[in-house]
Amino acid sequence: MRKAGKEATRMTESIAKGLFEQKGEKVALIDLRNIESRVCDFFVITHAASTKQVDSLAWSVEDVVRKETGRKPYHIEGRENCIWVLLDYGDVLVHIFQQPYRDFYDLESLWADGRMTILEDKPEMKG
Repeated sequence: MRKAGKEATRMTESIAKGLFEQKGEKVALIDLRNIESRVCDFFVITHAASTKQVDSLAWSVEDVVRKETGRKPYHIEGRENCIWVLLDYGDVLVHIFQQPYRDFYDLESLWADGRMTILEDKPEMKG
């Protein structure tokens, strides 16, 4: 695996850990690397029941990723209303929705050409 691929994989593991710490629901990882016109290498998608939990998920991801990888998001969108928060890490985009908006926008179907994995449990903790 290329160095960039390993870094993106490490990022997705840290992101998933941050999401699971705040009980993100139905965490989906979409590998877009086989799509020629992709916007990034990976999407990580989850949802929550309230604006407060969406905000908590976003803060948790930022905290865990910064501690484990030293990276901060290049850009954050949606934190004002916490209906859909986007954390842009360049090669990985994190989408945190309130459930009705996740269902409406259905990014999983829009990017169905990618390889999707639903993460059910906390990722393995590497020491």
